[in-house]
Amino acid sequence: MEWDVGIAFVNRSVRVECVRESTPMILEKESHRMKPSFGSRLVALFLGAAATCLFIYGARSAASHAMASPPVPTSPAAQSPKPDPWTTEQTVEPAALAKELSSNSKPTVVCAAPHFLYEGGHIPGASFHGPASTPQGLDDLKKWASTIPKSTSLVVYCGCCPLTHCPNLGPAFEALHAMGFSHLRVLLLHTNFYTDWASKGYATDKGD
Repeated sequence: MEWDVGIAFVNRSVRVECVRESTPMILEKESHRMKPSFGSRLVALFLGAAATCLFIYGARSAASHAMASPPVPTSPAAQSPKPDPWTTEQTVEPAALAKELSSNSKPTVVCAAPHFLYEGGHIPGASFHGPASTPQGLDDLKKWASTIPKSTSLVVYCGCCPLTHCPNLGPAFEALHAMGFSHLRVLLLHTNFYTDWASKGYATDKGD
């Protein structure tokens, strides 16, 4: 006989409903015994975001393939993925940025990730303008950037999913670069923000 199990958080208690045919049985436990840690919440957030990014990436690839004309022979070079819009000199590793942020010459950090990820965990002091893959987020980023000097040292990051699949970092970097910022870098979060930053013990804030 199979059981359907549903879990709902209600005020300060956890209600577990077990339904066998049409007869419910409710068990309650105090929520503090099952309260998830900050780390586990971040893991869940970034796993969900990664899955979303991979879904979008796969959907775009499938749509492009479906709309493409009949395949023609191409060279290996033509089949290579699109190169990053930034150079090696325009990147910074997490450890190096963490050190810079603890110095007197802090760069201005910009988060291009979705709001729920920024709220779940972000670099202290990071400026947030919404996901740069959306017209609204990119427009807000440009409006903000138009108010600061082009000589400002900027570091832009996302960390929603693996760097090679991120839909936000490229548009944010390209927009700021086109505006003429001469000291612009990308934070290399190869896996996601939690794995490459928060779990390393680097300073992290949560909330707006």
